[in-house]
Amino acid sequence: MGCVTAQVLPGWTHVYSGKVRDLYVPEGTDTADAPELLVVASDRVSAFDFVLSPGIPGKGELLTRLSNWWFSQLDVPNHLVPGGEARVPAEVAGRSMVVKPLDMFPIECVVRGFITGSGWAEYQETQSVTGIPLPAGLRNGDRLPEPIFTPAWKAPQGEHDENISFERMVDIVGEDAATALRDLSLRVYGEAAARAEAKGLIIADTKFEFGTDAETGAITLADEVLTSDSSRYWDLAAWNAGATPEERMASFDKQIVRDWLAANWDKQGTPPELPPVIVAQTAARYSELVERLTA
Repeated sequence: MGCVTAQVLPGWTHVYSGKVRDLYVPEGTDTADAPELLVVASDRVSAFDFVLSPGIPGKGELLTRLSNWWFSQLDVPNHLVPGGEARVPAEVAGRSMVVKPLDMFPIECVVRGFITGSGWAEYQETQSVTGIPLPAGLRNGDRLPEPIFTPAWKAPQGEHDENISFERMVDIVGEDAATALRDLSLRVYGEAAARAEAKGLIIADTKFEFGTDAETGAITLADEVLTSDSSRYWDLAAWNAGATPEERMASFDKQIVRDWLAANWDKQGTPPELPPVIVAQTAARYSELVERLTA
């Protein structure tokens, strides 16, 4: 995965680092009894399960700004602690969220409105995605007749997440929770996709993560939401006018990084350093997305 080093922050104790985010608890507590958590979005960028070098300048702030904006737009409980921004250390202001601890579901709630990525690969083999049959003749990047819910099981650290059927999700979390998560994911995606299209943007697919609030029992939206790290955003005009998949799926995420890495690395050993032009192009696309959505 690559080496990750988290900052030392006054008043908080570092407990975990993912590929992109660092997690802290208040000093004197641990993850079992912490009343709140500090989630810090770094400028790290990952692809093919590796943290790459260098990072993307300003990425952490852009992702946090986008998540906070979507949390404010969506009619669904979320994990933000009211007034929590007052307890964010100055060192990480603008790229951190103070959140409630939740009992997280071990499921990535993926919604696809368009066929691409791993869904496209599966469709080519089976005419379906996670057991959901789809019409014949779809092309890479086509809009689906209606959005579909294609969950993934969150594997233990160091292993790959696994796309699963809804029936397998029921086995893992129970029928009531599985049904509630599916219906909520589809509703939130529908609301967000409509808002994005009004701004000339397509949300091709996205993943949500949910947990249960111990105090209220409510299913609560957690982690990041509808960012360019968790979602595929395309330009609507380019999608309508494009003649090739590359033209139709002009993205606002780290696809620029993935494409460069795929062309310049055989996935053996340590990935090469990203060239300055790729870093600059990626930063510009992240920034453009935030400005277009929130303007």
